Amino acid sequence: MAYRGFRLSAVWLLIAINLLLFIATAINQDLILFFGLQPASFFARPWTLVTNLFIHGGIWHILANMLTFYFFGSYLSRLIGVKKFLIVYFSGGILGNIFYLLLAPSPFSIAIGASGAIFALAGVLVVMMPNLRVLVYFIVPLPLWVVVLVFFVLWSFIPGVAWQAHLGGLVLGLVAGYFFRRRQRYYF
Repeated sequence: MAYRGFRLSAVWLLIAINLLLFIATAINQDLILFFGLQPASFFARPWTLVTNLFIHGGIWHILANMLTFYFFGSYLSRLIGVKKFLIVYFSGGILGNIFYLLLAPSPFSIAIGASGAIFALAGVLVVMMPNLRVLVYFIVPLPLWVVVLVFFVLWSFIPGVAWQAHLGGLVLGLVAGYFFRRRQRYYF
């Protein structure tokens, strides 16, 4: 969709949805319980397998996720195309959520956020372009594979972080990246 030179990309659309739902949950905290993924109530609310990807728990949570999503998502959608990008994003988020359902610390814990889907995007990029230079905190240039590994490990030890979703998304991304890279070799 384009309007006077501005093209609404899938990345910007997903960011807008995340921001709108962030505002909605700031106004009504009960929406977090309604849209968040909780193992104990999953069969009563199966839509949460997808809706939790659009819910964030605070300003720093959404800022970190959307900033990372913007950079990884913009790059990857141009690299593999919008359709494959969306498939990776949602499949990674869903697989991350399945990992969370299976490995949650408590059946009453709630997982929210797009991190599993974002780790899927990162996984694809790690396989396709492992030495791509990333400016960590806009200052320190490091290879992408180092950045993803370091942040995965760091985030895995913070209490309350759904590392299970990160792991599921990353696994899907690495596998998808392998197939995209194999197909890319045949075309170039």
